[in-house]
Amino acid sequence: MNEQNIYLDYAATTPVDPRVLEAMLPYFSEHFGNPSSVHRYGQQAEAALEEARELVAQGLNCLPREVIFTSCGSESDNLALRGAAFAARRDRNADHLLISPVEHHAVSRTAQQLARLHGFEVEYLPVDEFGQVRPEDVEARIRPTTAVVSVMYANNEIGTINPIAEIGAVCRARGIPFHTDAVQAAAYLPVDVHTLHVDLLALGGHKFYGPKGVGALYIRQGTPILPVLTGGSQEFGLRSGTHNIPYIVGFAQAFHLAQVERQQRTQHVKPLRDVIIGRVLEETPDSRLTGSMDRRLPNHASFVFRGVDGNALLAMLDAAGFACSSGSACKTGDPEPSEVLTALGLSREWALGSLRVTLGNRTTAEDVEAFLQTLPTLVQRARQLSA
Repeated sequence: MNEQNIYLDYAATTPVDPRVLEAMLPYFSEHFGNPSSVHRYGQQAEAALEEARELVAQGLNCLPREVIFTSCGSESDNLALRGAAFAARRDRNADHLLISPVEHHAVSRTAQQLARLHGFEVEYLPVDEFGQVRPEDVEARIRPTTAVVSVMYANNEIGTINPIAEIGAVCRARGIPFHTDAVQAAAYLPVDVHTLHVDLLALGGHKFYGPKGVGALYIRQGTPILPVLTGGSQEFGLRSGTHNIPYIVGFAQAFHLAQVERQQRTQHVKPLRDVIIGRVLEETPDSRLTGSMDRRLPNHASFVFRGVDGNALLAMLDAAGFACSSGSACKTGDPEPSEVLTALGLSREWALGSLRVTLGNRTTAEDVEAFLQTLPTLVQRARQLSA
């Protein structure tokens, strides 16, 4: 095992920012009350909850009551899609779901279950070779019976950014609820919900240096939605369960820092990303960039290598001291090409050899250089093993 230990998988998760941890700590032992309680302990917790809600609302440019705290980005996606779909069926007999074929499984598998068990119809929007959805394709496929449209803001696997504001404008003009999974995007992209014309927007704390196990869903006031998790009527009756105050406080602090430090964080990672993309394509034979070069997350580089087993390459990189990914961190040991790469039209020979390299606040130029010195040799070795 190589002694170096270089983390290049920030799209999978990020370390908790020390400032976030500091904000969280008092709520584990000092201010531990349940915000549903009437006494002063509960009042302290409720005050922290509402301060966190206001801080998140500032970053989203929305009303505090439009922010619903959840356990993660996946739960936020589930509440958005399932809740909006059932409400649309109840209110206007709508049963058509319109999503992109490159969504996170939190969206795609939720839509598929709605179709399989509840009689909804799922239609997949076309994407171009970069995995991008065109607003005119959304316009052409929306029906009066469309319950909800869901297109992710930025793709976790290939880094492509979608024209969310333009798609949102199409949906708004047709009166159809529009959801975007912004879990990957929120670390680096603006999330002003009015500029984006979204009705529902999902966030997850651990993608921007917050804790795992907490997320949020923006729900535009007046958007019909039914709760998925029922019980004590917390979160305006839309998401029951005792509030995880330390994590909610941490989420809000991390989200706030992501907004105010966006420019400097982008300026740190983007030049390093560009070096990786340029050098990998130049120095590694039979390599391709996946996703868009121009409309791409600033910390995200992703490739396919022809004739390579991506999982074998990851194991070699790990042994050499580099933590990378083959795409989504939620995908484990799957010998089949990812649905995202298949949707781009890549052949199996190319799609099986995927690699995602994502950068963050601890990534240095020295880390990048060490990675670039190592990768071509390991790709060649992986190719020989696959031959």
